[in-house]
Amino acid sequence: MPNRLADAVSPYLLAHADNPMDWHPWGEEAFAEARERDVPLFISIGYATCHWCHVMARETFSDPMLAQRLNAQFVPVKIDREEHPDVDAAYLASAAAFTRDLGWPLSVFATPDGQAFFAGTYFPPEPRAGMPSFAQILDAVTDAWTHRRADVADTASRVASAVGALRADEATSAGDSGRASVPSSRQLESAATALAAAEDPEFGGFGNPPDYSGPKFPVVPVLGFLLGSGVPVGEWAARHTLERMAASALRDPVDGGFFRYGTRRDWGVPHYERMLYDNAGLLRLYADAAVGETGGDADSAAVAEGIAAFLLGTMRVTGGFASAQDSESDVDGVRREGAYYLLDANERAAQPRPGLDRKVLTSWNGLAIGALAHAGALLGHADWIAVAAETADSLLAEHTTDDRRVLVRTSLDGRLSAASAALEDYGLFARGLLDVFLATGEPRFAVAARTLVDATLDAATSDASAGGATAVDAATRQEEAAKPHASADASDTTSGSAHDPQARTFAVPGGGDSVLSAHRIVADADPSEGAYPGGVSSLADAARVLYALTDDPRYDAAARAAVAAVGRRAVASPIAFGGILRVATALGEDLRQLVVILQGDGGDPSEPGGSASDESPVDVSAADESSSGPASAAVAESPLRAAAVHRETARRSRTLGADAVGVAVTEGAASVLAADGFGLFESRIALNGRPTEYLCTAFRCELPRPFEI
Repeated sequence: MPNRLADAVSPYLLAHADNPMDWHPWGEEAFAEARERDVPLFISIGYATCHWCHVMARETFSDPMLAQRLNAQFVPVKIDREEHPDVDAAYLASAAAFTRDLGWPLSVFATPDGQAFFAGTYFPPEPRAGMPSFAQILDAVTDAWTHRRADVADTASRVASAVGALRADEATSAGDSGRASVPSSRQLESAATALAAAEDPEFGGFGNPPDYSGPKFPVVPVLGFLLGSGVPVGEWAARHTLERMAASALRDPVDGGFFRYGTRRDWGVPHYERMLYDNAGLLRLYADAAVGETGGDADSAAVAEGIAAFLLGTMRVTGGFASAQDSESDVDGVRREGAYYLLDANERAAQPRPGLDRKVLTSWNGLAIGALAHAGALLGHADWIAVAAETADSLLAEHTTDDRRVLVRTSLDGRLSAASAALEDYGLFARGLLDVFLATGEPRFAVAARTLVDATLDAATSDASAGGATAVDAATRQEEAAKPHASADASDTTSGSAHDPQARTFAVPGGGDSVLSAHRIVADADPSEGAYPGGVSSLADAARVLYALTDDPRYDAAARAAVAAVGRRAVASPIAFGGILRVATALGEDLRQLVVILQGDGGDPSEPGGSASDESPVDVSAADESSSGPASAAVAESPLRAAAVHRETARRSRTLGADAVGVAVTEGAASVLAADGFGLFESRIALNGRPTEYLCTAFRCELPRPFEI
């Protein structure tokens, strides 16, 4: 008989719907039952493509006798960590008090109000290799709850206090009693140099010291920082790692995607699950490596082509892209981890494919559309850009509410989850929308991105309305204080300064997970900055790009305040803050802008099909090079020619700097954008009906000239 998970919007939860365990989904109902029965919560957190989650499900959660004991003595709660990243981060922080071997499945025992008092990861059905059995754990926890309740309460209180203190320390560690600031060029160079020194000189990547042993993860944000750092040794380290990963077992030689991590120094014996976020991030990196500021390489382009083929051929599902592909599959009737991926193409054709976690996460899809648009523009694949735009439109239609100011975290085959969106959803989706805009020139994507960033800025202002201040307010006051005419009082930013934990730049509209808030369970405000950029860094980057498009100083102040608030931590621990360091690098450079204007109207910027280009998507990777030179008005209206202009705009902006902002739009789209507050497009026309470029540095523009391809 199915339990309470039968209607879940998560493949991971649905896989447990027929367990004999009386699983509850995350929600107030589980807490209420635990209070009424006066029993602890057993909170099990995992995800659909987690190997050891599968093992524990087969060995333990399918056992009727264990289920009878668990159901009688606890209220069991099952959570998909990808559906509820804030909940996962909160309990990971608590679990660190009990075990150093953090990971999934995460097994947490908590009081009826949700405070953890014991935790572990995988528990076998019988004692094994020094691990107690799950039954022994249940007995020990039940005994403590029954006979030593005061000790349990004390432990829960101490853990909650320790986690709260840690979060407070992290929030205030950005600066001392003075002002927090964006890391300087010298600090960024030092961070890049330190990371390069830590890179494995033989196989690339960042393994465990002193022998660079595995597990080894791609650490995409760090590689992105190094690749665009402008520090030669850092750039070399990033390219070296990308080359070695591409030649290793981490890359699937058949489908082209990358696996999660390698267990050996040489990236060998990988953990075979394939994550959307890894492959989206790596697609962007390999495209950047293929078309660098000073040149690129064909090998990186080929790797990017393979990743894109994997994303488009394997990962597309209803409404967007799947979250992951499983590491386990049935090969010749036997379910094993990695067996499918050891087969060649012909052998794979005779076997069922590993399953997909089909849920569509807003944040990870933001990464995917951004990578496809960015890589498609650089490498001349308008088909990638078209898929990115189509997916962006689908997400805007299905994953937004409240005039597109509030996001839905995830959906499954068109059904929406009730889980609250996280800060990363706003940041990564907004940044992805901006990439789609830069690749297409279609105004609606820039407008939608601005709406999301504005919503998070407004939410931070709302949070501060009880007497606090936002970090943007603080940054603005600091800028005023630095001016010669400022009074002595203006420099006093102790209250509401950019490092003040109450002075947040961005916040989740609606306040985030309501259950965590109701039970005062301390959560990380932005749990991810490891495998992919976190919400703060991606929102800061989106704000940076919006400033380049609008000339609205509020966005520049927001980007700088957000980075400054964690700048000191990022410099001290660069391996954990690649995204922040990447944005800090961009903020320290001259703002370079390239606008190319084509003939044509702008359409309706608010609707799909309201294109800023009158052309259909065309693959220009093999465009006729004989057509170089200024384009006539007639040629500019050709779909192939317009696509070539978009490609060349993207490539030329790379020569201006890794973080230059370049976009080609029609005259009509420029007019629409200018009227809607995007100041970079004010009075931009196509001279004599030909594509015309406007090259600017911080909105100071050279004379317009014909755009040559």
